[in-house]
Amino acid sequence: MSFDTLGLSPVVLQAVKDAGYENATEVQAQAIPAAIANKDLMVSSRTGSGKTAAFILPALEKILAARGDNTKRREKGVIYGPRVLVLAPTRELAMQVAKAAQTYGRHIPGLKVATVLGGMPYPLQIRQLTGPLDILIATPGRLLDHLASGKCVLSNVEMLVLDEADRMLDMGFIDDINVVTSHTPETKQTVMFSATFAGHVGRLAQQLLKDPQRIEVASHTDTHENIEQRLHWADNPHHKDQLLEAILATPELDQAVVFTSTQRDADWLAERLAEIGHAVAPLHGAMPQGKRNRVLMGLRRGDLKVLVATDVAARGIDVPTISHVINYGLPMKAEDYVHRIGRTGRAGRQGLAITLGLRDDVSMIRRIQQFTTQTIPVSQIAGLEPKTQEPRIFPPRPAGQGFDRGDRGHFGGGRPSFGNKSFRRDDGRPFHGGGKPFGDRGFAPRQDGFQPRGEDRGFAPRGEDRGFQPREDRGFQPRDNRGFAPRGDRGDRGFAPREDRGFQPREERGFQPREDRGFQPRGDRPFQGGKPSFGGKPSFGGGDRPSFGGERRGPGGPRKGGFGR
Repeated sequence: MSFDTLGLSPVVLQAVKDAGYENATEVQAQAIPAAIANKDLMVSSRTGSGKTAAFILPALEKILAARGDNTKRREKGVIYGPRVLVLAPTRELAMQVAKAAQTYGRHIPGLKVATVLGGMPYPLQIRQLTGPLDILIATPGRLLDHLASGKCVLSNVEMLVLDEADRMLDMGFIDDINVVTSHTPETKQTVMFSATFAGHVGRLAQQLLKDPQRIEVASHTDTHENIEQRLHWADNPHHKDQLLEAILATPELDQAVVFTSTQRDADWLAERLAEIGHAVAPLHGAMPQGKRNRVLMGLRRGDLKVLVATDVAARGIDVPTISHVINYGLPMKAEDYVHRIGRTGRAGRQGLAITLGLRDDVSMIRRIQQFTTQTIPVSQIAGLEPKTQEPRIFPPRPAGQGFDRGDRGHFGGGRPSFGNKSFRRDDGRPFHGGGKPFGDRGFAPRQDGFQPRGEDRGFAPRGEDRGFQPREDRGFQPRDNRGFAPRGDRGDRGFAPREDRGFQPREERGFQPREDRGFQPRGDRPFQGGKPSFGGKPSFGGGDRPSFGGERRGPGGPRKGGFGR
């Protein structure tokens, strides 16, 4: 559909044509007219489908309408804050939105666009917030800082945009979003873009949106027609490095984004590729914002051929000349794979997405294929074929179908039988404990599924044919006949009552009460002296006790003749 039919103003249409776009994408064709009609929207579309323009163009229309309405004129010197607020999860995505706003609003006189991001100087952001402002693009964390300090005013926001809402909730921004929206008026228009509206995202949409219109253009299960996907299996990390070097040396590679799992891997891999001659730079969240901006600028200018990045760049890099995306390290979540490969094949171009997998990556690759309901084709590079057997990953099941046992019969069809094999322990004994192997025990092989538990399987009845004897015939004797004597009748077994085995009461054994053996209560005996000696040992009482250290300390001071501490 042409942009001329979407109801855009001439100045906005001119900017769109200057950017080289003639026809709108599907998400733009559905979202732009609904957003201009001031409806709340829930939009889901895959990356690279043009959704940034789907909310920036209606936002510019809202700004133009406010300028043409005398009732919305603003007094000079009074801080009103932005008319349009855009929340984005990462700095790169926020900067991409800001660039799109400046590109499509280049013919709007006096358009003011500000960005509030982490890692940027506070004084510059405060000056942008205090001046005339039309569009504010921010990350939630830094915006909360300005709200707490009173430097940011959101009471005049007419349109709120949540871009990549699912990503913001994954990063723990749900409480921040609730705080930010509490500072905006209830009459505002809210537009949400998200890959999915399940779980927390759906509950947040119910809280923020009023009678929203649902627009779903493409889901994560749709195929990427202009992106070819490949999977290369590697035997070990060294083999994976060789595959990466071979891919980066191909002549059809214009620019590539190599994704790693951690920031440390990004720094290490970028340094290693630079040593072998590649124009490469890392990009991850631990870098200062100024350095990240310079890296992205070098990538857009073509100074860099390879960008080694973490998932912070999986959403927010829009460089049409990226021809290859290489998953050197797999993502932590399956949905990040879709956003990773979306960095290539943009603006109608063809792209190639390559995944380098080790045997430890089988579970994640399986989750990716189940998430996308697509199988990643396995490919090999001549001369670098894997020497180990390729791991087997079952193809994803079609949506809505469960586990099918129809081709297995009664749970046993096609299952191989043990035949006449005998499985034995190290000492030679069979596992089943008998002297016969499995094949000689009368079991029929399980060729056609289960057989009835009857005589056809070689089972013998549990009767006399198996040599079973009743307990009486096996020499079993009742307890009364095998010499068992009741407890009261076992006097002839040598058991003697307590009185008969020499037991004497305590009085007859020479026991004396404490009073009769010279015991004195503690209050009746002096603290020093008088203590009897034991076994010929010297008495440690009173004056006869040797002194260790001269004096003993007591509660009130030193004590004579004890341990000096």
